[in-house]
Amino acid sequence: MKYVDEFRNIKTVNKLAGKIKAIMPEGKVNVMEVCGTHTHNYYRFGIDKLIPKNLKLISGPGCPVCVSSPEYIDAAIYLAKDKNVIITTFGDMLRVPGTDSSLEKEKAKGSKIITVYSPLDAVRIAKENSAKKIIFLGVGFETTAPAIALTILAAKKERLKNLFFLTALKLIPPAMDFLLKDKRININGFLCPGHVSSIIGTIAYEFIPRKFGIGCCIAGFEPVDILEGLYLLLGQIIRKEPCVENQYFRAVNRQGNLSAQKIMREVFSIVGADWRGLGKIQGTGLKINSKFSEFDAEKQFGISYKASAKKSEAKFPRRGKGCNLKCRCGDVLKGLVEPDKCQLFRRICTPLNALGACMVSQEGACNAYYKYHKK
Repeated sequence: MKYVDEFRNIKTVNKLAGKIKAIMPEGKVNVMEVCGTHTHNYYRFGIDKLIPKNLKLISGPGCPVCVSSPEYIDAAIYLAKDKNVIITTFGDMLRVPGTDSSLEKEKAKGSKIITVYSPLDAVRIAKENSAKKIIFLGVGFETTAPAIALTILAAKKERLKNLFFLTALKLIPPAMDFLLKDKRININGFLCPGHVSSIIGTIAYEFIPRKFGIGCCIAGFEPVDILEGLYLLLGQIIRKEPCVENQYFRAVNRQGNLSAQKIMREVFSIVGADWRGLGKIQGTGLKINSKFSEFDAEKQFGISYKASAKKSEAKFPRRGKGCNLKCRCGDVLKGLVEPDKCQLFRRICTPLNALGACMVSQEGACNAYYKYHKK
């Protein structure tokens, strides 16, 4: 199959849905998809209506915007208030809530914040604004990290003195390890992310069946990809032979992109990272190493992430009840509840009035559920 239409072919989709129903065991099967695009397309294409009701897809922490901590957003807002600073960022970061504000609100107040489509745009902006300090907000998973590393290498080669990077890059496999250790989360298999896996390869997940006895399948993002990935996972569960399968072989191999991995190792060191809704997870973050510290905004601007005295997930007054409603983004990210179990969902929190990070990005579970899920 070479073209998108083939991956959305209704006959192929129905055939795969039928094959899933034919082998579906009687008990409940929970599959966590660790990718925001999987979450979005699962609801967008109505896959939830095609598969058996006892096959449950759980939306994990696969949206980098959604797992960016309030403290990170607060730091970006702090820097944006400096009149000598220009913040450059991907557009989906603008509306992510910090403790008291967002980048979108600060931009409306006059802060200089520019939306870019590539980290390399920040290099151009730095050259065009030599009297200003340019800060790029580096948020993402293994997919984004190589491009940011390349940009830092380019900045060093150009000897730029006014370009800095405030990073919140995160690693997926150790976060999956963290989730599997939480006894409240009952996961029977993982639908692994395609884009991330193109960088890290299938080998990065091999510890999961070995250590936890849980199967994995790397899948693409179209309806045929997702359904085939689920079919392969069910086969593992029925046979009781957990392993790592690769449905997305057209883009992913076992070793991954070795050149991208090398660049990441050259520029970054592995550290602990704060995940919104999950807390601090050791070994899941990438920090600019000492060799490139002149570009590290944390070091150059004295940024220290400290947990706010306020709750990370804000509370909102409940009319007539005299109590508070709490955003349950953290529980959604862990797959403990569906978005509509949050009392803010749809009534107060919507894509146009996003109160939680899961509603901000189109890859967020709440956003996708709001747009496409109809019970």
